Amino acid sequence: MSAFENLTRGLFKENPVFRLLLGMCPTLAVTTEAVNGLGMGLATTFVLICSNVVVSLLRNVIPAKVRIPCFIVIIATFVTIVDLVMNAYLHDMHKTLGVFIPLIVVNCVILGRAEAFASRNNPIGSLLDGIGMGLGFTGSLILLGSVRELFGNGTIFGASIFGAGYNPVIVMILPPGAFITLGILLAIINRLASARSAS
Repeated sequence: MSAFENLTRGLFKENPVFRLLLGMCPTLAVTTEAVNGLGMGLATTFVLICSNVVVSLLRNVIPAKVRIPCFIVIIATFVTIVDLVMNAYLHDMHKTLGVFIPLIVVNCVILGRAEAFASRNNPIGSLLDGIGMGLGFTGSLILLGSVRELFGNGTIFGASIFGAGYNPVIVMILPPGAFITLGILLAIINRLASARSAS
């Protein structure tokens, strides 16, 4: 598999949110605003890239029988780094994301890539895979958060789009709005994908 394929697979063909439906808990919970999606996505991307590279470097050292616990310890190390750094330098974002930062440890995207890809491939390929999957995950969260914020508040990244007279659709920033928005976006993306494959 080429480096380009490693890098782009997570963006489109195997997008963690819109194609594989992984990491749904933070996807639905934190995307009330686009900036929350960006923060969660970048935190997850950092952990994904670092854990992929370390797992790849240690793939011939870790015994097969204890590989999953070892992967979790590696992932938890980088999650702890993210948690402490965000608390120190991005305290407001840290408070907003709350418990979902420590829960990155059990994010299916990260553990899945460690098991399915990084433990079987070289560090460069694993680095590119982590970047691609991380950017795909981040982009998905930003898209979902932007749509919810736009209709729920009339803003995107806090910038007013519809002006002062906009009457917000409050359900979009409530939990049902996450499911509604995700369902609509999945339908649109699947439709586009099927149309592209048919042509």
